[in-house]
Amino acid sequence: MPFDPDTLSILALVAVGLATIACVGVLLITRRQAKMRRSYTVLQGRGQGREDFIQAVQRHVEQVGELRTELAEVARHGSETRIQLSGAVQHVGVVRYDAFPDMGGRLSFSAALLDERGDGVVLSSINGRSETRTYAKPIRGGASEHNLSDEERSAIAQALGGKPSKVLR
Repeated sequence: MPFDPDTLSILALVAVGLATIACVGVLLITRRQAKMRRSYTVLQGRGQGREDFIQAVQRHVEQVGELRTELAEVARHGSETRIQLSGAVQHVGVVRYDAFPDMGGRLSFSAALLDERGDGVVLSSINGRSETRTYAKPIRGGASEHNLSDEERSAIAQALGGKPSKVLR
């Protein structure tokens, strides 16, 4: 059975169209494959002496493990340091005053030296015309079992962060 020339022309055009679509499809797939190969090459670390993706991840996992170990050590040292510093002098309060009415220059003083618990000592130096006397009284929790002068109480309050009271002299 002979084919009609118009039918053959239409079939030829359809075949050319399908071939063109197939060629465009092959080109698109080839470009996508080339892009994937470049990405894969980067993951493999080929070229320029790079490590592959798996090696890089393993190296980073090891580094994170080392950092965690170092962080734990720093935390341990921080805790030890906090414990050691809890007994160190951290709070200081000083009150200067004139102990005697005929003395000027506020040469007498009371100084509180306390740790974080309010434990420590209050030192007082009373300056007179012919002599100077110095006293030390232990402080526990911001208080003392010894009688404290107004100036000593004021120095302790100042050291503990309270407002220092005005000295009356």
